[in-house]
Amino acid sequence: MKILVAAASKHGATKEIAERIGSRLGDAGFAVEVAATDEAPGPGNYDAAVVGSGVYAGNWLKSARQYVEQHAATLATMPVWLFSSGPLGNPPKPDADEAVKADAFVEQTQAVGHELIAGAAAKDKLGFAEKSIMKAVRAPYGDFRDWDAIDAWADTIARQLTS
Repeated sequence: MKILVAAASKHGATKEIAERIGSRLGDAGFAVEVAATDEAPGPGNYDAAVVGSGVYAGNWLKSARQYVEQHAATLATMPVWLFSSGPLGNPPKPDADEAVKADAFVEQTQAVGHELIAGAAAKDKLGFAEKSIMKAVRAPYGDFRDWDAIDAWADTIARQLTS
């Protein structure tokens, strides 16, 4: 079974999440390709897909939105999981209810599920506008990704694909 893991990442944290998911699915015996959404092939030659994006001001990055919109019809014919990476801190800021607007993507792709994954933000990688948003929502800097939870989610996908 061939799986595409495609993600949009502005500063690399979401790319690392996609790579981890791909590695975990590969360890489970699947043939996996991990790609950035702006370079990813169409999903037509795959049996399943995982598509994700970093989240900024509650929205997926443009390349992820465009990928889903361009390939929604094909994605809706296969098992698809979506993930959003963005909330920061403990408890996460912004909270899950405000963190991302992904319902339309879930509907367009008929996704099996959508996972909200805490992200990472390094002050030295952010521009002025991004730092201003961080200050406005009182989000802390740091790496809040829960690798055990990410692995568990990837393992759940693997189990669902084999059942």
